[in-house]
Amino acid sequence: MPNRLEEGRVKLCLGLVILAGLVSVAEAQSHRKGALGCGAPGEELRRAPDESEAVKEKFATRVAAILSAEQPAKGEWGVLIVEAKSGQVLFEQNADKYFVPASNMKLFTTAFALATLGPEYRFRTTLEAQNAVSPEGKIEGSLYLVGRGDPNLSNRKFPFDGKEEFDGAPEKVIAELADQLVASRVKEITGDIVGDDSYFPRERYPSGWEIDDMVWEYGAAVSAIIVDDNTVALTLTPGEDARAAVQAEVAPVTTDFRVNNLVTTSAAGVKPELMLKREPGSNTVTVLGTLPAKSKPRKLVLAVQEPALHAAAMLKRALEDRGIKVGGTARAQSDATADKGAQERIVLATHTSVPLADEVKLLNKISQNLHTESLLRTAAKEACPHTKSESEPRDCSALTSEDYAAIAAKFYRDAGIAAGDVEQSDGSGLSRHDLATPRAFVALLEYAAKQDWFPAFYDSLPVAGLDGTLEDRLKNSNAAMRVHAKSGSLEHVRTRSGYAELPNGRRLVFSFMSNNMDSKGHEATDALDRLSTAMVEEFGAEPAGCCKRKE
Repeated sequence: MPNRLEEGRVKLCLGLVILAGLVSVAEAQSHRKGALGCGAPGEELRRAPDESEAVKEKFATRVAAILSAEQPAKGEWGVLIVEAKSGQVLFEQNADKYFVPASNMKLFTTAFALATLGPEYRFRTTLEAQNAVSPEGKIEGSLYLVGRGDPNLSNRKFPFDGKEEFDGAPEKVIAELADQLVASRVKEITGDIVGDDSYFPRERYPSGWEIDDMVWEYGAAVSAIIVDDNTVALTLTPGEDARAAVQAEVAPVTTDFRVNNLVTTSAAGVKPELMLKREPGSNTVTVLGTLPAKSKPRKLVLAVQEPALHAAAMLKRALEDRGIKVGGTARAQSDATADKGAQERIVLATHTSVPLADEVKLLNKISQNLHTESLLRTAAKEACPHTKSESEPRDCSALTSEDYAAIAAKFYRDAGIAAGDVEQSDGSGLSRHDLATPRAFVALLEYAAKQDWFPAFYDSLPVAGLDGTLEDRLKNSNAAMRVHAKSGSLEHVRTRSGYAELPNGRRLVFSFMSNNMDSKGHEATDALDRLSTAMVEEFGAEPAGCCKRKE
């Protein structure tokens, strides 16, 4: 037991430490005697230098060196780093300036979806008819494939665990729905097979998407029916000898386009050259160029322009393959009022999706554009009845892109993001019209960390050196496995926003944004890596003790 003189000395020492601003009262009282350098009699209290400003300056020096290199210096950079626990700004540069965010926009959309729908939300896709199945197994009238935005009418395996995995044919879910009709002893459908995607208004391409985007899988048309990401695979197989024909095969079969194959086989070992053209609205895809003899087939994943029609045709084939007679044709229905006045449909088969948390994880890990567009529309549609319109009453059954953005904007304001800090034209960030500030991203990330859906949100972020779009980034650096962030990439744009888990136990929230960089982009990505590493190294060191015993 210490004597009264010794007790008084300890109290005096703690008081000096508190007055010096080194720790709070609660922190000081929680320390044992000697932990702050206030030890036994005869030991001298000595305050260590305050290194916080020195650390910030050192990091700032590294940032200046990184961003002043030849290529990064040609672009525009926005940087904001905040300590999660205290909210202290550790570094900022152009934090309130607008940047094109690319796929960082998915952070806004997935947070909006999780907050609005909840991590356990499930999408429902049905086969419906206006008449029940007769005792003879006949359905009088048309059969409707009704989509409600499920992004995974495909053959993906869930839950996502590091790598995207598949099981079965791409049209697996369509086949399973057809099997349910067979199990119900359906033998004939007298009418059409209708792909009903009227759950979303018909706006196939958000503002700011470019013509070139719409050909490929990353720019697939938006629809409430999403079968295998609204894509098909075009496989080109070269011949065994030069000048031999190159075989072209599309799978699954689609009426969405025909292939004009002008590709020829070149000599073995020659570099392949391929070009693909498709005019907007055209049903013809032209492929030109050469593939070397005996080389491996090349697969091009192409977007379909009419997803509901494509899905209806796929379902019609599946039914006929199972012996069900179909009297009509495959067609699409995108008008929600087309059956106005008709009797209520009867549900004959149902597919229920995986929980939203699983979908969000896949979406952010692999940065899937079409899925994000579906989440934006579904969340806005569900939130619409509870959102007050600032103008005339909003028709929640016929929302437009402007409505989606307005409803999402209310969520962002409620999350503490300053009005005007986000200009949203789509959900995925493929639009070149999207704009956001680094401060908006940090505010969103700080808000998300306090919500009950945060585990699902955090778990969806790619981890540096481990998985998703950051799998090959920062592998041999001190930031490996510590940066959990969404990446973004467009021509002249590279972005990265998320969380950094530091060696000293602190969590940082950050947003790094680069615009107007060289079109190759690797210089900007390398700079993002160096910023990430510097952040972890400079702010992740163990803080020096405030008081040390003089030996």
